Amino acid sequence: MVQVIKKGLETSVQDYPGRIGTLNQGFPSSGPMDSWSFRLANILVENESGAAALECQFMGPTLKFDSDRIIAITGANMNPKIDGKLVPLWESLAVKKDQILEMSYATVGARAYIAFSGGINTTPWLGSRSTFHKAGVGGIDGKAIQDGQIIPLNKSKSYPGRKIKKDSIPVMSTNKKWSIEVVKGPNDDWVDDKGHKMFLNADWKLQSKSDRTGYRLDGPKWSFAEKATNKGLEHGTFPSNIIDQGYPAGAINLAGQTPIILVNDGPSMGGFIVPYTVPSASFWKLGQAKPGDSFNFVKISVDKAQELRSEQTQICSEISVISSKKGTDLNDKKKKIKINHIKIIDFDKERMNEKIRTKLMERRGMKSIKIRYFD
Repeated sequence: MVQVIKKGLETSVQDYPGRIGTLNQGFPSSGPMDSWSFRLANILVENESGAAALECQFMGPTLKFDSDRIIAITGANMNPKIDGKLVPLWESLAVKKDQILEMSYATVGARAYIAFSGGINTTPWLGSRSTFHKAGVGGIDGKAIQDGQIIPLNKSKSYPGRKIKKDSIPVMSTNKKWSIEVVKGPNDDWVDDKGHKMFLNADWKLQSKSDRTGYRLDGPKWSFAEKATNKGLEHGTFPSNIIDQGYPAGAINLAGQTPIILVNDGPSMGGFIVPYTVPSASFWKLGQAKPGDSFNFVKISVDKAQELRSEQTQICSEISVISSKKGTDLNDKKKKIKINHIKIIDFDKERMNEKIRTKLMERRGMKSIKIRYFD
């Protein structure tokens, strides 16, 4: 178990991919904002990549360990210390009983992740341990962790010294500017060519009034196609209004003139158009951006978005781990078997011989036959 000494700004239990198949009940998936860093933290401590871990937003917690444990810290750099000594990110670390992990403010990135060997053992809610703050469900009592709470853990089985390859670590912005991939649709035909060019060439500033529900952006004014300005009354009066529709995860919801990116805890439907959508492979960038950062959007195809997701899924596996204990890439650690000789069997010939033996036994009235082979 782990005791919470200081809770941090907003530290919550999350798992990946979160709460799937519950949108029709009004509950979003939740889960980690930066699933890339989250999954690699779990891989480092030899958990399943989606096991429950802590997401630390802007400022991390201070935790005391009640038993020996292997942990890994990934994502934003919050200058983590164990008993006052700085420890590295992207590496599995041994923590002894009664030692204290202390995390500070994020210097690069916005969200850090702490994975514990064995994973966090809270009670699942609708199939997930992820915290959904606004409904007060999942995690520990449905909220971010609190001072004095105990975080229950499963049994441990890992060891320290496992590291993530440098080229498998997501590269975070150090100049407050982010290039975010988007795909067109589903309502891109409600915006005219001028509006599309404006959106893709402008810098959009992330407002402070943003959270795990939605990211509000400041930027230029939109222009609309005739479909948006000359429509039935059922769609509402403002050009960005539309009859209620389902929203995809990552939808860039246009509320009046304000784009809102619907993220992990966002709504599943509403009455605003969605001219663009951020694909899941780019969510990690949203998770590591801070209010005041600027976004530039880059249009990609659906096929490219799926390719990026596949690549990211492959990275978030043992293929990205180097073990300092073994001194080798774990992907190359394959058992080699020495073979002295190979015996080749013609199964068609064997089946034919079996038929001949069976007929011979039937003619002679035998129930069994003994065969002796000589090399």
